[in-house]
Formats: sequence, C-alpha cells, structure tokens
Amino acid sequence: MSEFMLQQTRVAAVEERYEAFLRRFPTVRALAEAVVDDVLALWSGLGYYRRARNLHAAARAIMARHGGNVPGDAAELRELPGIGAYTAAAVASIAFGKLEALVDGNVARVLSRIFRLKGDPRAGKPAMRLKEVAERLVPRDGSAGEWNEALMELGAMVCLPRNPRCDQCPLAGDCGARREGRPEAYGGRAKSVKSVREVVMRIAIARGGRWLLRRNGAREKPAGMFEFPVVRGIPPGATLEEVAGVVERELGIALRDVRELGQVRHQILDRAITVRVVAARAVDSPSPSPKAGAREVHGKGRARGERFRWVRSSELGNLPVSAAALRVARLLTARPAP
Repeated sequence: MSEFMLQQTRVAAVEERYEAFLRRFPTVRALAEAVVDDVLALWSGLGYYRRARNLHAAARAIMARHGGNVPGDAAELRELPGIGAYTAAAVASIAFGKLEALVDGNVARVLSRIFRLKGDPRAGKPAMRLKEVAERLVPRDGSAGEWNEALMELGAMVCLPRNPRCDQCPLAGDCGARREGRPEAYGGRAKSVKSVREVVMRIAIARGGRWLLRRNGAREKPAGMFEFPVVRGIPPGATLEEVAGVVERELGIALRDVRELGQVRHQILDRAITVRVVAARAVDSPSPSPKAGAREVHGKGRARGERFRWVRSSELGNLPVSAAALRVARLLTARPAP
C-alpha cells in the first residue's frame, strides 16, 4: 500500500493518509471487498487516482489468485495491476527478504556518482547499466531489503541532487564523482519538459447549504472524480454577468450573487493549471437541465453514473473528490459569502 501511495507523491503528503487507509482497510480482503468509490474517497487529495483503482484491482486479484496472501515473488507481483518492476522489487526485497535490486531516483543518483555513470538514469543504456550495477551489489545474505532501503535513504538525505553532503557520506571514500570534484555532474536527469500553462474557470453554485459537483466521465481526467463544474467558452475580459449567462445556458441554472473568489493552482504532470474560482447562488431551476445529461441525487445514495450532485461541505470526505476540488472547497471556506 505504501509503495502505491508513494509513486510520484512526497512522503509528507502520504503519511497521514496512509494511517487512515490502513484503519479503513486493514486487510487485503477488506480492500478487495470495498466499493471502488469508497477507496477513491479516501484517496482524495493524493492525486494520480489511477493508483487507487489499481490498488483496489490488485487486492481483488490477490484474493482470487493467491487466497488473500500477497505473493513474495517479484515475477508474480508484476502480474498484479499497477505493479511494475520497481514496486515488485521493493515489495519482494523489503517485505519478503528476496534477492531483488531496485533503482529509484535516489538509488540512481548514488550509484551514478559512485561509479561515475553518465547519462539520464531513467531511460536507455544508462538505466540498463544502473540496473546491472545494482544487481551486482545487492547482498546475498538475506539483507537485500535493508540494503535497498539504505541506498534510498542515503540518496534522500545525504547524496542530494544539489549541494550533496559529501562530508557526511559513508561511501565518500569510494565515490568517483567526489574524487573528480564534480558530484552534481552525475545522476542528473535530462532537461525537463517545460510546463504547459493553462487557465480554467470553475463555478461553485450554492443552493440550500449544498454545492453542485460534477462527476468526470470514464475518459476524463481524473476519471470518476467529483469536481466543481468548469465554465467553458468564456472570452477574455468577460464580466460576471456574462459568466452567469453561460452557466444558465449550459446547465439551466439561473444565478445570483455572482462573485469571483480568487485562484487556486495545481499541477498535473506537465500541465500547470490556474483555476479561477467563481461562486454564486442558484435562483430557481434546482437541478441541471436534461440537455446537460444530469439528474439530481438526494440523500446519501451512491452517485453511480450521475453527472451532477448537490453536496454539503461536510460530505466531501465521503466522496471521490479531486485534489483541485478540495482546493476550491478550502477557498470557499476561507472566503464565505457575506
């Protein structure tokens, strides 16, 4: 579970959610028998929601193929949804003591500097060389897991991308890059792709103490997650009255007390997204129009397939809500309507 959560996510962001996840799903069976929406709801805010779906699918596969016991063999682990070579090696070595070498970004940096291996460690021949070196070094005495964790921690705490703490490194005497006097010349990645900047507008419509949320379709990202609706087709410099007109035309909801709250920002891979948040109250038309493919949902019924739902702020924790929607909700709380 921790390996799934830590994919592309900082440890500090995972720690609190990890404990809550274990309390809710303490066993493979509990996770496998859960409704995927409940898994997504608890994952809300971590991003990259495909990981949650894969984790749920992996739990079901473990129940079906392995009687609820997580396999200790890396090859069998790789057959599970969402588990690649790195995750399989990490679980097999750390949890089961199997002889498996793993190479993450931290390990790649440490080994690249010690052996002066040039090139982007993520792909091609440099990645293959690193894997070969890691496999030669992993100890054969049953301590592969401890070795792998030690290398990862060394890279995370000492052998830093910039300003490495060579004076604190237990391997400094064996480090070719340090002897050369250029540790930062090794273990770096190819020049990153420049982020594409986007600006979108989302509308937070209130009615009777509830907010209108829209659920993404299967082909939208993040799939199946609830978000505040996007307002499209707004020309630059449009007034709030024009925004209200677009919303009424698209959703069939007349608005009043329209105000712009501010902005929230988030990153999805190479997309740097700025969200302009507009808040308003619904006048009449209590639910989106049929042409929008919507129907209102009352009470605590599950929102399977519905596009829109009126939700109280207190209910957000029980729904699969995107990280962007949670940021918008925090802005609404910080700047309530007068």
